[in-house]
Amino acid sequence: MSEVLIWAGFAAGACLIVGTAMSILGALVVPRRVRSLVTAVIDGLLDGVFLLALRGVDAFERRDRILGWQAPLTLVVRLTAWMGMLVVGFALIMLPATGGDLGAALEDAGSSVFTLGFAVPHGGGGQLAAYLAGFSGMAVIGLQIGYLPTVYASFNRRETEVSLLVARAGTPAWGPEILLRTHWGTGSSPSGPVLGELFVRWERWTAEVAESHATYTTLLRLRSPRTNSHWLTSLIAVMDAAALHLALAPDSDPKITARLMLRMGFETLNDMARAAKLPVPDLAQAADTTPISITFEEFAQAAATLRSVGYPVTETDEDAWPHFRGWRVNYDRAALALCRELDAPPSMWTGPRRWPSQPTPPRRPNPGRTRTQK
Repeated sequence: MSEVLIWAGFAAGACLIVGTAMSILGALVVPRRVRSLVTAVIDGLLDGVFLLALRGVDAFERRDRILGWQAPLTLVVRLTAWMGMLVVGFALIMLPATGGDLGAALEDAGSSVFTLGFAVPHGGGGQLAAYLAGFSGMAVIGLQIGYLPTVYASFNRRETEVSLLVARAGTPAWGPEILLRTHWGTGSSPSGPVLGELFVRWERWTAEVAESHATYTTLLRLRSPRTNSHWLTSLIAVMDAAALHLALAPDSDPKITARLMLRMGFETLNDMARAAKLPVPDLAQAADTTPISITFEEFAQAAATLRSVGYPVTETDEDAWPHFRGWRVNYDRAALALCRELDAPPSMWTGPRRWPSQPTPPRRPNPGRTRTQK
């Protein structure tokens, strides 16, 4: 190998190592979203592979089981790619020490990065590169070991509230179902305090999701253990419940907590859509006349269901519809884009998926026997 090629390889190796280090630090250390070409390429390739693998799989339960592997595999493939890039980068840097022998350089770099120690480079430059390679390999493994518990701790905190919502919203979750079950469950007692407590908890939950999922975007694709349960459809259901309550019963509590939850929710959904590189309009561009994915007939049907259980609806469908649409327009595009991209369960009012599907209404348990029944 000529001297020019050796030093050109050295320069390319240095650039590759710096780029890899920036990708690692951005993904594992920097507490904010950092765009990385490596992460974007791996995510795109794996998403394409899973789309091909899921062709012809019609049953959602089977599709959900397969998609459950996508996010964990992304973590493994990304770590493998980082380690491979470090080996190649340090091999190119070691070319001058090996006299242009690429095979020997790869052997020295691999031994150093993986701290195996079977190859010992000679010469001051080669030994320095080997020390740096060994440190880099240990640092990446150490950071990844610390990263995984952080990610799964955030996942567990997220899923706690999602699991608790099952009794209130059914599976898959749906906004009107939350209001219906809450009102029916409280009986003669007012449902406002119960809904207010729910909206307060989900406002805080949404803030935690906004912070963790924007920083660790792998969390977006980590799926819930329950087949028809999903963090995204659960959040949309709670937001729709708040919007329905404010539109149909504006004089009933909760008022402030519902508004705060909605505000936190649509800010989070739009931020998550941008983190996933999905095209969403700016909130300032949303107008009351902008169409939404829910039709007036679907809204009226939900309102009729709430009236049938005695929910304190004070507005007509025609008067309430502009207010509901005014809330929903703030998160409609982002919600539908995320549901499609993340292949969320096909719940009602969440739009189409990347595969043929029909919206599934929430499952309701069979009514149990009361104490007076014999």
